[in-house]
Amino acid sequence: MATAPPTGSPAQGVDTYKPGTTINDWRPEDESFWQSTGRKVASRNLWISVPALMLGFVVWQVWSVTVVKLGDVGFGFSKSQLFWLTAVPGITGGTFRILYTFIGPIFGERKFTAFSTIILIAPLLWLGFALQDTSTPYWEMVLIAALCGLGGANFASSMANIGFFFPKREKGNANGMNGGLGNLGVSVVQLIAPLVVTAAVLGPPAGKALTSKKTGDEVWLQNGAFLWVPLLVIMALLAWFLMNDLKVAAAPFSQQKIIFKRKHNWLMTWLYVGTFGSFIGFAAALPNLINTTFTPINSAYSATTYAWIGPFVGALARWGGGWLSDKMGGARVTMLSFVGMGVALIVVINALPSGGNNGNFWVFYAGFLVAFFFCGLGNGSTFRQIPVIFRNQHLMEAAGQGEAVQAKALKQSEMEAGAVTGFSSAIAAYGFFFIPAMFANFPVVNSLWVFVGFYVTCLVVCWWFYARKNAEAPS
Repeated sequence: MATAPPTGSPAQGVDTYKPGTTINDWRPEDESFWQSTGRKVASRNLWISVPALMLGFVVWQVWSVTVVKLGDVGFGFSKSQLFWLTAVPGITGGTFRILYTFIGPIFGERKFTAFSTIILIAPLLWLGFALQDTSTPYWEMVLIAALCGLGGANFASSMANIGFFFPKREKGNANGMNGGLGNLGVSVVQLIAPLVVTAAVLGPPAGKALTSKKTGDEVWLQNGAFLWVPLLVIMALLAWFLMNDLKVAAAPFSQQKIIFKRKHNWLMTWLYVGTFGSFIGFAAALPNLINTTFTPINSAYSATTYAWIGPFVGALARWGGGWLSDKMGGARVTMLSFVGMGVALIVVINALPSGGNNGNFWVFYAGFLVAFFFCGLGNGSTFRQIPVIFRNQHLMEAAGQGEAVQAKALKQSEMEAGAVTGFSSAIAAYGFFFIPAMFANFPVVNSLWVFVGFYVTCLVVCWWFYARKNAEAPS
């Protein structure tokens, strides 16, 4: 049974820690509190957050697998238009992440998780109906894709929220678990959607089938959208009734905006653009990239068959990156990730078709799998660095000024770390847009060399500020 906090804690000194309530007294660094009460409550919130976030990623990435079938069933969109349909959710996902970063702590993360999950039903229903009519105009498809981007916005509020529940020594593992398993939504949709569209698994209520030009078989593209609707309803209800709002996580925007004056907000955002921006951008672009680059494997089925494994590897590696960072330090793992990503993309570049050479698909594919692995490590390690950096800096400034000042500094550091986590994830989410857009408008080889060069800058920033001896903010 949960123990009550001591007399004199906020809100009449009594907290039940029951599901669906607001918790006023939360002390994860207090070992006695953590073992008796905190761990159980934090774990419950984490394990509801994970599938809710996973479904958000499903909605965000549903277009990455939808576009590879559109031409086959009669939608007359160009190659460039298909890439743009893949990229558009990245614009709205990144933009709304900025809003979600600050709005969650204002209204309460439990309530906001339920709301941000249930509203994702709307774009999926619209998409399911639009896919049944090949005369659906392109502008309507773009609008639906933009609304699907709301699924990606959930990440900002979810990650900022979970960080508050866990003590410093477990933040890397908890954030890695939430983010990594949440990121699995990319793989889930890329694996399951191609399977459910080939059969009438949802029955007559899902609508009519279209006919594949290549095989003559019936195809139910709408199933890839409708399938997730009941799951979203379930997760929204679970979030509402079983999660908690933390009073310590509540903060008006007037307090959160201080992060825009913090140098390490911008530096860590730069690094996270390199890790997560690459992960989500490659995940969005890879199915169509395979489908348009390697003619011997030029079928929508093959593209989606192979593409899902990369994000799967990256998502699991994120969990590993958070855990490893708790053991050896986030900055070291982040540096390792950028070295690995750069080398992997050089392998990919050398495997691409050029001139009369058809390239080597399997080397190309293996290179991307390695890139996804190191992206995932870096995703986990950067989000472990952020709370450590802000905690250490605030406590150092409050050193020797008494327990009350130090407690205030610790609370401020938690608030700022949560806001930086959300903001950096928002900016990095634009990788979903920019990477597919670059592949749509520039030679693939040139785009990949740009990424390699960017990783070099990230490596230098991480070493100078966080990893070298006497670094300004070792993490």
